[in-house]
Amino acid sequence: MIHLLEYILAEVITSAEFHPIHCNMLAYSSSKGSIRLIDMRQSALCDTHSKLFEEQEAPGSRSFFTDIIASISDIKFAKDGRHILSRDYLTLKLWDINMDSGPVATFQVHEYLRPKLCDLYENDSIFDKFECCLSGDGLRVATGSYSNLFRVFGCSEGSKEATTLEANKNPMRRQGLTASRPSRSLGSPSGVVRR
Repeated sequence: MIHLLEYILAEVITSAEFHPIHCNMLAYSSSKGSIRLIDMRQSALCDTHSKLFEEQEAPGSRSFFTDIIASISDIKFAKDGRHILSRDYLTLKLWDINMDSGPVATFQVHEYLRPKLCDLYENDSIFDKFECCLSGDGLRVATGSYSNLFRVFGCSEGSKEATTLEANKNPMRRQGLTASRPSRSLGSPSGVVRR
């Protein structure tokens, strides 16, 4: 019975999303860091996939935390259905459904936490799940982070845009503290991080 339970829990489906144009196409992500694209016209069972998206591991980079931080917590299709955005613990990845060799872009969200993975594991923070989204025009991607922060990245070819925004319940708090300074626009808040 224990061996059966270990087998069942070896991989878990973590997120699923229908293609925005082709209703027969479904993408789902797993705790092993892969995304599978299936065509539901081919079979009522989702045991085979038409495409598999996963990033190859660099030789010698495997550690105790590799599988944990590779687990994908969310996926979203772009409006045109050409790209899939995925979120794992440390990164956002943009995949082209016509190219399953690897992501077309990787955005570092929590890279500064990599040296602290042991501490994050001990306090269970390493199991936190974050969602992701694409802007309507497909030019930006966004995800949540710690300390009420959002990370927004430009995803058009050659874009270096990377912005950090704070979600605050008291929007007047910062204005009151910085009344002598000129106000900042949302496009360039303090703490902007550039890639």
